[in-house]
Amino acid sequence: MRCGKPLEDETMQYCYSCKNNQHLYEQGKAAFVYNRSMKSSIAAFKYGARKEYGRYYAAELAKKHESWIKKTGAQALIPVPIHKERHKKRGYNQAKVIADYLEGETGIPVIDDYLIRIKNTEALKELSAAERKASLEDAFLVSETSKLLYRNLRCVILVDDIYTTGSTINECAATLKKSGVLKVYFLCACIGKDQGGE
Repeated sequence: MRCGKPLEDETMQYCYSCKNNQHLYEQGKAAFVYNRSMKSSIAAFKYGARKEYGRYYAAELAKKHESWIKKTGAQALIPVPIHKERHKKRGYNQAKVIADYLEGETGIPVIDDYLIRIKNTEALKELSAAERKASLEDAFLVSETSKLLYRNLRCVILVDDIYTTGSTINECAATLKKSGVLKVYFLCACIGKDQGGE
């Protein structure tokens, strides 16, 4: 009901993480579960220059969650930013690729200069939830120019490739809400499974 993770026990409404942690976003959805085949798909998309995969992820997100997306009333899609050093190395921000295709599917405009990543964090996939949280502290910023330019921005959808612990989305939501955005939702290509007490 909150992060969109599939649950083995269908009588439950919230995963372990959502029950035991404070999330600053309203709700989120994903197109796929982050299983073995999606791991290789995302790796090719992210590190193998297969940017065209973003079109498929966006099409599936729009198809599966069309009514939910409309219901959010989002004014903009905001891709989770990557640090400029990582952008230079990779050549593109995979979240923006998905967001751009989503704009075509939904008609919701992409604003990719509102949220900025100012801290070049290490790769998060090897870190625990607590380490991720610490690593991402003060990693994002909304510039004063953006606040003025988009001063009527009240409801947005964050876009990313993978949601695992939610640390990145949560930190982005916190930064956006400090800047005056009232409601933050998210859409991701893939989502991890509920890890229970882990």
